[in-house]
Amino acid sequence: MKIGFIGLGNLGTPIAENILEKGNPLFVYNRTAAKTKALTDKGATACANVKELTEACDVIITMVSDDKALKSISEGPDGLIQNMQPGSVHISMSTILPLTAEELSKQHTQKGSHYLSAPVFGRPEAARASKLNFVISGDAAHRQRFEQLLKDAGGAGVWEFGDDITAANTVKLCGNFMIAAAMEAIGESVSMAAKSNIDTQKMWSFFTQTIFNSPIYTNYGNIIVNKQFTPPAFNMQLGLKDVNLVLSQAQQVQQNMPLASLLQQHMQQLIEKKGPELDWSAVSLAADLK
Repeated sequence: MKIGFIGLGNLGTPIAENILEKGNPLFVYNRTAAKTKALTDKGATACANVKELTEACDVIITMVSDDKALKSISEGPDGLIQNMQPGSVHISMSTILPLTAEELSKQHTQKGSHYLSAPVFGRPEAARASKLNFVISGDAAHRQRFEQLLKDAGGAGVWEFGDDITAANTVKLCGNFMIAAAMEAIGESVSMAAKSNIDTQKMWSFFTQTIFNSPIYTNYGNIIVNKQFTPPAFNMQLGLKDVNLVLSQAQQVQQNMPLASLLQQHMQQLIEKKGPELDWSAVSLAADLK
């Protein structure tokens, strides 16, 4: 199985490295060609464009920043859909709208290729430690066929959500919303504790060893308590993008989400005041903005 990979950002690169290190033939493409060097130095083959990648590969994984980027490499005469070989599979790991996944899946089917939704939970350090979690949806045969590949990519867990191609993307949006909400709550709690003369390091050690003993509270809590918001593993602009997707999906299904609206407002304020390149966990600072 020859595997293609598009999107060598902070998370895409360690995922691609994991796949390569498992002995899989890997072909890579990135709009910024210099980002392929880390992979080619380890034995991957760089392709000059998307079409060249499709000619070489049976399976193509995409890990790009947003719906617009995914559509730009998927659609059009030079995109994946027009050029992938019949029977080949596009595995999308990006955080996108369920509607985008549905549209792309239909276009792939019309051209004789296939689409599998496989968004991922985890930061770059989790990818390097093979502690990612993939949520997948789409055709059952493809879910089963590519479970091992997702484990090779760094998946500690691969969680199936059925045949509906949109399901995994909805789960991903729900998860990212809850992570953002937790970071806001952590920030407000830590700030109140600090202003009340509490040792916040000691408090957070207590919480994460007892009632909040989970990766989100442990990992993001440490970042927030220590205010380690640079360099970003996932920047605020991307965080705002995800919250916008959450609100778009909520509108689609007529669900009121006032907390998501507050997060959107706070992220916009932080970008305006501090710039877009802080880690998205800096939303924890929003309550103290002047």
